[in-house]
Amino acid sequence: MKISNNRRSFIQKSIISIATVLGSDVVFAKNLPKEEEILGEKAFIDLPQGKNKDLMLLNDRPWNVETPPHLLDDEITPADKMFVRNNGNLPENIDATKWELVIDGESAKTRKVFTLNDLKTKFKAYTYQLTLECAGNGRYGFSPQTSGNQWQDGAVSCAEWTGVRLRDVLESVGINADAVYVGYYGKDIHLSGDASKSPISRGVPMKKALEDETLLAWAMNGKDIPVMHGFPLRLVVGGWPASVSGKWLNRISIRNKVHDGEKMSGHSYRVPAYPIEAGGKIADSDLKIIESMPIKSVITYPKSGAILEEGRTLDLRGHAWAGDFEVKNMEISIDFGATWIKCDLRKPKNRLAWQRWSTKVNFPKKGYYEIWAKATDANGIGQPMIIPAWNPGGYLNNSCHRIAVKIG
Repeated sequence: MKISNNRRSFIQKSIISIATVLGSDVVFAKNLPKEEEILGEKAFIDLPQGKNKDLMLLNDRPWNVETPPHLLDDEITPADKMFVRNNGNLPENIDATKWELVIDGESAKTRKVFTLNDLKTKFKAYTYQLTLECAGNGRYGFSPQTSGNQWQDGAVSCAEWTGVRLRDVLESVGINADAVYVGYYGKDIHLSGDASKSPISRGVPMKKALEDETLLAWAMNGKDIPVMHGFPLRLVVGGWPASVSGKWLNRISIRNKVHDGEKMSGHSYRVPAYPIEAGGKIADSDLKIIESMPIKSVITYPKSGAILEEGRTLDLRGHAWAGDFEVKNMEISIDFGATWIKCDLRKPKNRLAWQRWSTKVNFPKKGYYEIWAKATDANGIGQPMIIPAWNPGGYLNNSCHRIAVKIG
């Protein structure tokens, strides 16, 4: 009998019997929803060059590659373990020595062109560790299924990025009083090959663009940004959907209106302004742009499916993040959410970086357990235990991450 790989939610039709599959008791079974599904593993297949062999390939045109949670255990995400979310094909014939960034737009006082060397020598450089998460992370959990890559829990990273503050560059150009948004453009190639089309061109309001941590970055973890992640120049906007962190950056426009580039309209990176029924329809006018990402956490150790000897204490750890905000509390449960155990939670290295958490767990007897992780942000908003409100894009699933553990 095969364990299901596709757990749509904590409460849905049962696929198999836990006890039958595992040959052991389900400890705290009385707390388990009647229609609970077993945790499963997704098969791993071939990957782009330079990526860890255990990453998961969701798509190769364009590249979409997910990091299993146990490979997110590094405090600073290394390049080989970083998820990939591209919308078009990689640029061709990149020459960093000739790379230029244009700053223009209706609300720019002038138009200026900067070389990469200009950015490195005319402005002060900064380094921040910044959390980037795909807005569709967790999409696989929604039922009915929505279109798009079926990300599980690993479309998130927190690398160190080095560059200049976007604010400093924009202010050197001059910002008119009517500026409300910035929009980016990159040199990635539309899947059709049509040079007149952009695969993606998104942006953020001026307030976010002018934050200290919003960077025009040329380095990741102290080295040139890998081509797959935007070499030689990338916009990095922590805490918001990673789609606003434009790769292969060659233009920023200061807008006097909400940016109207590709994937800024329709259902792209937008969610209903009010709850709708699962599978329901909604007018584009009733959708709102996703901004700060919701509170979320992940268990990075141990890997789901761990088997431990009875009586052994388990060291448990992971990360938590909360969009524009700080995480204030972290808890785990081993009894399907009936009770919660408080974890040690570190402060972030800097604003918009994820936070490391850890705890030790003892299990009362042999059997099958699930460990659930729940974070709460500085505003008192915590992760839901079940899949949040359905939306047509399959965005913002921040339900509790969980792993399976067998004792004895």
